[in-house]
Amino acid sequence: MSITNGVPAEEITGVTWLKARASVGAGECVEVASLPDGDVAVRNSRHPEGPALIFTRAEMRAFLEGAKGSEFDELAA
Repeated sequence: MSITNGVPAEEITGVTWLKARASVGAGECVEVASLPDGDVAVRNSRHPEGPALIFTRAEMRAFLEGAKGSEFDELAA
């Protein structure tokens, strides 16, 4: 199976989906999974069946560095 952007997340098998510890269990989180080819899948925890967005490690690293640097804080205000 080719794993590309928009693939139903339920079709991504053999991976472990991770949720942030900050999640309080009310379905307000995204979940991420490391894919066999090194990419990272992201899905909405409220709709775990999909679709999933697929990012390269470099794309995920850039996003996380931006989040750690408070570049997106206004979106959660």
